Amino acid sequence: MEGTNPVNKKLAAALSGGAVLVLALSGCTSSSKGNDKLDAWAKQVCDAVQPQAKKIGAASAAIQKQTSDNSTPDAVRKTDAQAFQDMSDAYKAIGDAVQKAGAPDVDNGAKKQTDAVKELDDIAASYAALKKQVDGLDVKDQAKFADGLKDIATSLDKLSSSGNDALKTLEAGDVGKSMAKQSSCKSASTAPSPAAS
Repeated sequence: MEGTNPVNKKLAAALSGGAVLVLALSGCTSSSKGNDKLDAWAKQVCDAVQPQAKKIGAASAAIQKQTSDNSTPDAVRKTDAQAFQDMSDAYKAIGDAVQKAGAPDVDNGAKKQTDAVKELDDIAASYAALKKQVDGLDVKDQAKFADGLKDIATSLDKLSSSGNDALKTLEAGDVGKSMAKQSSCKSASTAPSPAAS
């Protein structure tokens, strides 16, 4: 089993960076003068994000756990593939929630919404591609498997550092203030984020 662990640790470290993406949706903490329309929008989005943030946290934790066990390549492949599928589904669901909530009641709200949905859908597609990559790994050849994991860790690194500018833009100003007031966004941001060991 030697050889899979260091690489899978790298994967877990890269992944814990990726899980941070969704927590950008959790706003900062400050209060704003009430804007009922915007508060209702924020509540709808935050309520939808919360279970997805948990799903992403659980997927990260599953990969993390595989790295601490001396797992077989087969078990690693299975866990990682499921985790990437869950993450893809979660980001897609968050994109759908932002789409469904409509444009927030702020300047350029429609553009901000459209850009954020596109970004979330792109992230979902990237995780789906990673799942495909994991499914294709050769578990019988230890060296090939380790190399394949290395490539996936590199892709994951890129994904987690590619940023989430549209989400940040969506949440700037009053939108962020409204989101910060929502208890579901607060609990999404305190979802256990797996620390890279």
